Amino acid sequence: MHPIHLRRVYDAPAAADGFRVLVDRLWPRGLAKEKLACDLWLKEIAPSPGLRRWFGHVPERWQEFRRRYIAELDQQPELVEQLREQARKTPVTLLFAARDETHNQAVVLKDYLEKMGSDQEG
Repeated sequence: MHPIHLRRVYDAPAAADGFRVLVDRLWPRGLAKEKLACDLWLKEIAPSPGLRRWFGHVPERWQEFRRRYIAELDQQPELVEQLREQARKTPVTLLFAARDETHNQAVVLKDYLEKMGSDQEG
C-alpha cells in the first residue's frame, strides 16, 4: 500500500499528496470548490452527524469518539475498500477542515486504513 497522508484543506497541496480525498461531511467554510485541489469528496465516510455533533472536537471525548467512529467505519466496508483500493495504486491524502490536527476523523480514518493494510500483509 502507498502512504496515506493527512492535510488540512486550507494548506497548499504538495507534490507528494497523490489522490486527494475530502473526508468531511460538510464542505469547508469559506473555501470555493475550485480552490480545493480535491479528486474526490467522500462525505459518506465521515462520522455521522450525531457523532460529529456529540464529539464537538472536545479532546476529553477523543477516545470514545475513536471507538464510535471505528464502529461506524466497520459498517461501511465498501467505502473503506474504495480508499484502500486507491492507496494500492497511488499515495492518498485525506483532507479535513478541523483546526485540531490531532483530534479529528481523518486521523482515525488514516489509522484504520493503515491497520487494515498491515493486518492483510502480515
